[in-house]
Amino acid sequence: MDILIWILLGTTSLITLTFILERAWSLRWGRVIPADIETAVDQCQTPDDVDGLRRVCDRRSSPIGRLLLVAADHLQWPKEDADDAVQNHARHEIVRLERGLIVLEVAVGIAPLLGLVGTIYGMIMLFTNLGQSTQLDNTALARGIGYILYSTLAGLLIAIPALVAWSYFAKKVERLAVEMETLCGEFLRRQYRGRSGN
Repeated sequence: MDILIWILLGTTSLITLTFILERAWSLRWGRVIPADIETAVDQCQTPDDVDGLRRVCDRRSSPIGRLLLVAADHLQWPKEDADDAVQNHARHEIVRLERGLIVLEVAVGIAPLLGLVGTIYGMIMLFTNLGQSTQLDNTALARGIGYILYSTLAGLLIAIPALVAWSYFAKKVERLAVEMETLCGEFLRRQYRGRSGN
C-alpha cells in the first residue's frame, strides 16, 4: 500500500510539472499576441489596409491572429453581427488558452488528499505495530512518525506549486483575453468608422 501511495504521489507530481511547463510555453505573451500582429493592427487604419493585416495573421498563427481573421471575414456584415461573430470565436480561443488549467486545479485538490491517505496509512501501521509489541520501541515510533510526516509533506509540495501555477496562469489568460478584446475592438471600430448606420 505504501508503495502505491508513493507511485500515485510521484505520478501526480510528474503530471503537474508537465502541465506547468506546457502552459508556461503556450501562454507566452509573444505566442498569443505576437508583436508584429499588434503593429499590423495599429497600421490597419482603412479598409485598404486589411489585406496587409490578413497576410501577417496568416503568417503568424496565433489566437489573436485567428480572431482578427474572423473579424476581417465579417466586415461586410453589420457591426453588431461582426462583433457577435468575433465574440463567439473568442470564447473558443479562451477555452483553448485555458486547456490544461483543470489538471492543475485537480492536482491542487488531489495531492494533499494522497498525502493524507499516506498519513492515515502510516498511522494505522504505526499503531498496529505498537499494539503487537510488548515494549515501546522508540526507533520504530520515530520511523513511523517520519513516514507520516513525509507523505503529508510530499502532498503539500505538489499542491502548493500547482496552486501558484494555476492562479498565475488563470490571471494570465484573463489579461490576454482583455488585450485580445481590445485589439479586435480597435480594429472593428476603425473599419466601421464613417459608415452610415454603424
